[in-house]
Amino acid sequence: MKRSFNGLLEGIVLGLAVPTLAIAVTMTSADYSAAKSKASADYKAAKAQCDTLKDNPKDVCIAEAKAAEKKAKAEAEAQYKNTDKARRDARIDAAEADYKVAKAKCGAMKGNEKDVCIKEAKATETKAKADAKASQKVATARQDATEDKLEADYKVAKEKCDALSGAAKDQCINSAKARYKK
Repeated sequence: MKRSFNGLLEGIVLGLAVPTLAIAVTMTSADYSAAKSKASADYKAAKAQCDTLKDNPKDVCIAEAKAAEKKAKAEAEAQYKNTDKARRDARIDAAEADYKVAKAKCGAMKGNEKDVCIKEAKATETKAKADAKASQKVATARQDATEDKLEADYKVAKEKCDALSGAAKDQCINSAKARYKK
């Protein structure tokens, strides 16, 4: 059982990685609406396939269908908004969805084995959420650093212009402003 649960955890981790790969592209409002509609339609189709199952396999199937819908909608929103916060939120939504699937899979177990399974699933969710929050902080820090570097370079370029006078100085300053977007 430990081997199959490790496979489950690996699947969850991979599931968390997939949304972040596709998020780098922005989308239009029409594309966003279409993506949400597709996610809902895919959910309904997947849920319909679950109707043939019973007991825990049905619960797992439904949890997987809901998770796929939640991830698809979160990814679409992240692509549409194209912000670090939206990407973080998509990763958090994916972690929560994966947790619900893992928890449903634990439902087939009994006693301590079930308790351990749920604790491991919760730990995996907590780690994924922490990674998502850290990624946003890193992205924000990089953006701040880039802005600080550009500001410093602009000040250097502007200082170099002080050696000039008249039209040459004006042209130098205008060039520096254009180059550093001031």
